[in-house]
Amino acid sequence: MKVGIIIGSVREGRVSDRVANWVLKQAQEMEGVEPFIIDLKDYTMPFFDEAMSPQYNPGRSSKPEVQKFLDVMSDIDSLVLVTPEYNRSYSAVLKNALDYIDFQLKQKPVQLVAHGSTGGAQAVSHLRAVLPGLAAITNPTAVMITDRAGEIIDEDGKLAQEHIDNPYGYQATLKNALADLKWYSDALAAARKQSKDS
Repeated sequence: MKVGIIIGSVREGRVSDRVANWVLKQAQEMEGVEPFIIDLKDYTMPFFDEAMSPQYNPGRSSKPEVQKFLDVMSDIDSLVLVTPEYNRSYSAVLKNALDYIDFQLKQKPVQLVAHGSTGGAQAVSHLRAVLPGLAAITNPTAVMITDRAGEIIDEDGKLAQEHIDNPYGYQATLKNALADLKWYSDALAAARKQSKDS
């Protein structure tokens, strides 16, 4: 499973990168998983300005910086969205990136990992409403960090030991969520292949 982990914030002083590195470290421990970070700072896409919705534009010709992002989305088997909560939703930069997608995530699973007020619950809720529009499948279990993420995860993505030791804490929740993500990814990849071959 090739899984992209999107850092859903580009602001100065963000902590979403710490959370993404934590996810990366856990995914690297899984057999058959190839995780990597997708930092939206590396994809300087303008606010969505195409003539029509990407899904209804068969002759679409995207700008190079947009195509670079779409090519990465096409190449993954699954996605983890690490999102902060801004003003009771997810970030504008993440929404803009998602708006450029047409069918790159079709029938692929997405894991939501959130942090912020109430664990980013409202960001998760809004993403659950948006992702079906991209034909993506959202993992039923979300990982929501209710503590201050910047205080319990260091810059290298190491979670504080007290949370690692908690059998019902963030580490266990993420481990189970990633196991589910791989299950969905393997099942959906097999189904896509079967559909393509038939």
